[in-house]
Amino acid sequence: MLIDILTLFPAAFEGPFAVSILRRAQEKKLVQIRVHDLRQWARDKNKTVDDRPYGGGVGMILKIEPVYAAVQQLKEEFKKIKKKNEFSHVVLLTPAGRVFNHRIARKLADLKHLILICGHYEGVDQRIADHIADENLSIGDYILSGGELPAMVVTEAVTRLIPGVLGKEESKEEESFAYAGGLLKYPQYTRPEEFEGLRVPEILLSGNHAEIESWRKKQALALTQRYRPDLLANYPLTRLELESKPQK
Repeated sequence: MLIDILTLFPAAFEGPFAVSILRRAQEKKLVQIRVHDLRQWARDKNKTVDDRPYGGGVGMILKIEPVYAAVQQLKEEFKKIKKKNEFSHVVLLTPAGRVFNHRIARKLADLKHLILICGHYEGVDQRIADHIADENLSIGDYILSGGELPAMVVTEAVTRLIPGVLGKEESKEEESFAYAGGLLKYPQYTRPEEFEGLRVPEILLSGNHAEIESWRKKQALALTQRYRPDLLANYPLTRLELESKPQK
C-alpha cells in the first residue's frame, strides 16, 4: 500500500513514523509512506499556499491550486505503477468530516493508494472538500491546529490492518471495536496475581478456556454498555445477553 500525505509541516511526522509498528511495516515493504511539503506545488516564488477568505473573517484559508496540483501529480505517479482496478483515494482531514472509526479503517486498508490532505490555518477552500477529496474525515469533535495528528491516527489505524503487519493476524480481531463484532475489548490482567489486595479474577486462573471466553464476552458487553452504549445500537445481542446487560 502507498500512503501519500500532503502537509505544511512534514517534520511533524518524522518521529511517529520511525518507531514501532509503522517502522516495521515500512521495513517489510508492506506499506510505503511518503510525506510531502505542500509548498512545493505553490505557483509563486514565495511558495504561497494560503490567502484571506472571501467575504471577510479572521485567519487564512488553504488555497485550492497547490492541493489540486499535488493530488494530480501523485495520482499520475500511481497510475504508472498501478494494477488493474486499482485507484487513488483522496481523504481530507477536517473537523467537518464524518468521524473516523474502525469500520472506515478496514475499508481504507483494502486500498492500494491513499492520499491524505492535512488542513491547516482557519480551514481549506471548500472546493477542496467538494471536488478534490473523495472523503472528508474527522477524528473527533474537537479542534486541532491542523490535520497532521489526524493523518497520523488514520495512517496507523489503517496500516495495522494490512495483512502481515501484525505478528499475529488474529490479534486484530481481539482488539476493541473488532472484538466479538464491535465491542470494546474485555479487561486484561498479568502478573502478579495480587497487588496490595487487588486480585486477578479467579476465572482467568482456572485454565477453563470455554468459561474464560464466556467471561470475557460478558465483561466486554459490560464495558461497552458502561462507556460506549452507542456501539450497542446495531449490535446483534442475544436474548441471554440482553437479560444480563448491566443496569444503568
